[in-house]
Amino acid sequence: MTFRARSHLAFFASFLLLTTADPVRAGSEDEVKALFTRFVAAQNAHDLKEVGELLQDSAQFLWITRGAPVWGHAAAIKRFETLYQGTWSLDPKMDELKVIELQTGVAQLYVPVTFMISPPGQTAQPTRFLMNQVLVKTGDGWKITSILPIPAPQP
Repeated sequence: MTFRARSHLAFFASFLLLTTADPVRAGSEDEVKALFTRFVAAQNAHDLKEVGELLQDSAQFLWITRGAPVWGHAAAIKRFETLYQGTWSLDPKMDELKVIELQTGVAQLYVPVTFMISPPGQTAQPTRFLMNQVLVKTGDGWKITSILPIPAPQP
């Protein structure tokens, strides 16, 4: 299956979840939105410690980046550390953020995001993604268990 086909499949699956799942409870929705706000601030500050605290500390953590899976908390932190050496910033459209309860203690977050990404010394170009995250409620609060950005066309 091509990257484009996988992207379309992921988008369709996300669309189905958005249109068939129940809205998350108000208190949990506020908590998930607050965690995402912290995640964006930590990403833009290149704060590895804070980002690490927001990700589920598990070998099952999954982040798809540039069409490749990054499995596990430690691997994700190492990848963020590399990316933070260049330009890396997020600008989410918070007014379009949606939180969907998949089951009690499990939520999906969806928000369009503009990334500014480039290796050190290169000029960053804005890139749009439809950001999808799955979060789980743990004894330490909500944690991000997957990050699944889907490339989107520029408006």
